[in-house]
Amino acid sequence: MSLPRAALVDWFAEHARDLPWRAPGTTAWGVLVSEIMLQQTPVARVEPAWLDWMARWPAPSDLAAASPADVLRAWGKLGYPRRALRLREAAAVIAERHGDIVPSDVDTLLALPGIGAYTARAVAAFAYGRRCPVVDTNVRRVVARAVHGAGDAGPASTVRDLADVDALLPAEDPVAARLSIALMELGALVCTARAPRCADCPIRHGCAWQQAGRPAYAGPAKPVQRYAGTDRHVRGRLLDVLRDTPEPVAKAALDAAWPDAGQRDRCLDSLLVDGLVEQVADGRFGLPGDRLT
Repeated sequence: MSLPRAALVDWFAEHARDLPWRAPGTTAWGVLVSEIMLQQTPVARVEPAWLDWMARWPAPSDLAAASPADVLRAWGKLGYPRRALRLREAAAVIAERHGDIVPSDVDTLLALPGIGAYTARAVAAFAYGRRCPVVDTNVRRVVARAVHGAGDAGPASTVRDLADVDALLPAEDPVAARLSIALMELGALVCTARAPRCADCPIRHGCAWQQAGRPAYAGPAKPVQRYAGTDRHVRGRLLDVLRDTPEPVAKAALDAAWPDAGQRDRCLDSLLVDGLVEQVADGRFGLPGDRLT
């Protein structure tokens, strides 16, 4: 496999989005926070939340000292709020065992609470400039088209996908890390799923998909994710009630958040099990660590 690496890296230098976690001087902690926030959440929603978060908790030890309730309120509507509590747990481990510095080694990162393979590799590459294949949906799509001539990537395969990207990376750490983020940016801005802007692509002349006449994707249909009316939606509505008040609330306040009593109670139970909500002795409900008296 080959790729016009220099052209792609040059394109990134000129066209990359000006995102705050890419600014010079951003710590590895800032990169880690951005990667956790960006999981299944658009950049436009993450950017203001990240800026507020880093101003409030500029180091892992700062977040570790915060209450779970404060962390969940700061997380706001980013979605999947368990990520916030797991990040707080990881911050505590970083502060206690790693001198308040996010580790640079992938295996050490993987040992932190809530840090998966993608996040560990992204931090190693983007925060520390390591040669480390980083694969997300955008990267998989670029590789599927540019290297394999397919319209899209199809079902994920961790082993295959990492091998594909690893084969594209040069040996030098800094250049490989730069190429990794350039691949991701190309997929986000140009080689998009529905309307790829091939005329603006810096690697179009070496793209196997272009050379094959841009064949349509013929693989398995991707599931369409819906949100309205799902348990995730209801959980979010219940958490909204609790985030908007500094004290525990009566069950009636939560009952008013969603009309389906069966689904509402099931979702409240799941929030309790996940540790995102706590109940006090008088029966009221609040965020964990809030003024539960």
